[in-house]
Amino acid sequence: MKKTTLVVCAYHNVGYRCLEELLRQGADVRLIFTHEDSPTEEIWFASVRELADRHGIPWRTTDVNLPENQALLRELAPDFLFSFYYRNMIKGEVLDIPRCGALNLHGSYLPRYRGRVPVNWAVINGETETGATLHYMVEKPDAGDIVDREKVEIAFTDTALDVFNKVTVAAVTVISRSFPLLVAGTAPRQPMDLGAGSYFGGRKPADGLIDWTKGAKQIYNLVRGVTHPYPGAFTFRAGKKVIIWQAWPVAGSGAPGAIVSTAPLVVGTGDGLLEIRTLQEEGAPEQPAAAWIAATGLTGGTFAND
Repeated sequence: MKKTTLVVCAYHNVGYRCLEELLRQGADVRLIFTHEDSPTEEIWFASVRELADRHGIPWRTTDVNLPENQALLRELAPDFLFSFYYRNMIKGEVLDIPRCGALNLHGSYLPRYRGRVPVNWAVINGETETGATLHYMVEKPDAGDIVDREKVEIAFTDTALDVFNKVTVAAVTVISRSFPLLVAGTAPRQPMDLGAGSYFGGRKPADGLIDWTKGAKQIYNLVRGVTHPYPGAFTFRAGKKVIIWQAWPVAGSGAPGAIVSTAPLVVGTGDGLLEIRTLQEEGAPEQPAAAWIAATGLTGGTFAND
């Protein structure tokens, strides 16, 4: 009996862990497409290339959509194509190559949070749960039939990294359940109800600018949604950029951006107060708020939006 063959497009921890799970199950992975690490990005996640090398699987970092890669895929004629946190949109002509279909693992409980950086968006928007979803790929992003989903809780204290780690575990759970069913031809297919969800675009470091007229909880959610290993939420004081790495909403009131206390460091918002616990002024190291107050001799003032 012919063994099921795969081509996998993978990057990041989800890519590493899901590929690892497929290999644990004895999957015949013929080729892996991944990415070169960006010199401008903090690389805090596992290397798919290193995993491929350990298992003797050939890999490429060129775009899977390139004509030469499409020709190679047609030659390999895989049964399935899997995409695990691969950053390039995969074109329809590539999706048509695998005999049994092309599937993507998305980091949300679809159809909610389709699109880019779904974990960060879920935290920023104050969600209490998200998940991981395996679905068939079609040309429209995150719109194909759902095979399996797993929910995860988002605690109020979770950062985006905490949630991403939970989603990674959920992704492995989904792959462990679904792959045998896909191979057997018995995996379910549930049509995606696009009307029940929404699409979100990517985020840039500039999107971390704090709007102090928003409520303290909203600003707190932004802080924890883009804190380490992401670029961070930021504001300005005396013309210098200040990244807020850790904060906490507290009761009270104050003018938006106004420093109402320095021990602890508390700032007014459009609704409530925000205690700033860890920050980093432009040109200085990251430090607790108390150390920054002592170093600057700050007694009051205002944080500005720009």
